[in-house]
Amino acid sequence: MSWTKGGRERRGYHHGNLREALVAAALKLIAEKGPAGFTFAEAARAAGVSPAAPYRHFRDREALLADVARRGFEAFTLELVRAWDNGKPDPRKAFENVGRAYLGFARREPAYFVAMFESQLPPDLDPELARAAEQAQAILRQAAEALCGSLPEAGRPPAAMVSLHLWSLAHGIAALFARGDAGRRKLPMAPEDLLEAGLLIYLEGLGLEL
Repeated sequence: MSWTKGGRERRGYHHGNLREALVAAALKLIAEKGPAGFTFAEAARAAGVSPAAPYRHFRDREALLADVARRGFEAFTLELVRAWDNGKPDPRKAFENVGRAYLGFARREPAYFVAMFESQLPPDLDPELARAAEQAQAILRQAAEALCGSLPEAGRPPAAMVSLHLWSLAHGIAALFARGDAGRRKLPMAPEDLLEAGLLIYLEGLGLEL
């Protein structure tokens, strides 16, 4: 797939599925170097194509990262939907299951997790990425709305606030202790146990129990 001209080796474009190859290369590079640790040209080289070939699909490295993050959010949403399971067996347990799914995704898909949350991409960079992120957040809101619906209307906390609390708690634990890469810190207990304890304290404060 390479040829030489003027004493320099170049690579021609002969890739069957360039977009998928670039996404796979980006995920590998993110896992090795982080989202800011590689160039567009390095992604092309890792995919086995010329430096110009990626421009067939992406305007720049940020656009490639946005596509990777979008795919991550789509997979993440599916995980959350399965965990929520329409609030079964009950909203409180399903609420915890959503948090556990958050930790599980960070553990199984660390490169996607980093692309989604640590790429420093502007939220409005890509409409498809924004929609994918919103779909994931919508599951958290749905879980919070069902949970808050079981509380007396007087003094009931805003579901949007509860969903943000769940997001903050699960994300903090995932980012520190549950990720599947070198960024994971040691914890003298399972991250899921830490999440359960945090949710127990939080829900008791709302007048609920797990």
